Amino acid sequence: MGSTASRISPSMMCVDFRRLEGTVRSLEQAGVEYLHFDMMDGHFVPNFTLGPDFMNCVRDMTAIPFDLHLMMHKPEEHLHLFQLRAGDVVSVHQEATPHLQRTLQAIREYGALASVALNPATPIYTIEHVLDDIDMLLIMTVNPGFAGQKLIPATLRKIRAARAYLDAQGFSHIPIEVDGNVSWDNAVKMREAGADIFVAGTSSIFRKDGDLEQLTREFRTCIA
Repeated sequence: MGSTASRISPSMMCVDFRRLEGTVRSLEQAGVEYLHFDMMDGHFVPNFTLGPDFMNCVRDMTAIPFDLHLMMHKPEEHLHLFQLRAGDVVSVHQEATPHLQRTLQAIREYGALASVALNPATPIYTIEHVLDDIDMLLIMTVNPGFAGQKLIPATLRKIRAARAYLDAQGFSHIPIEVDGNVSWDNAVKMREAGADIFVAGTSSIFRKDGDLEQLTREFRTCIA
């Protein structure tokens, strides 16, 4: 059945860095549950974004837990770069490491929550043998690498199938996070399909010239 309360994880990749601290304060006032950091290596995905120094800079500004999405090959080699805390979530791609279970175990040893991310074409059954090792499942609803992409319609069915799969396997407590074109309209469909945590970006709360705090609160109403 998943979590009963929906949660918001604003994408820090979409922040106007000139107004970083003010943005963090607005997100605190809006009561967001996480801050989402996309870490891209230019190899696993064709883009570079953010990094541990940026993340640690934001760490000094807020107590909001971090939601790290490591879009990089062999993420286990880079975990030591992040000042992980209890309550943080770290998502690693099933496709990115030959030692997925070991990587998930290492994340938990750092005190963080472990999550597996699945690209749109990656089957759900690939997580069968690590269900005991994950605290969350991240389903990509676009191909990772760039903001502003359109939702891949088949991923709505995938969210529904993932929720049914987790429930049937006795892991109904594992929440599903969704990332990619999480617009207001799409978020409603994702919620209905079984999503619990929503990565909010340019198609929802980070609208140009919009009031971030107000938009975040309105977005929460639409996914309630």
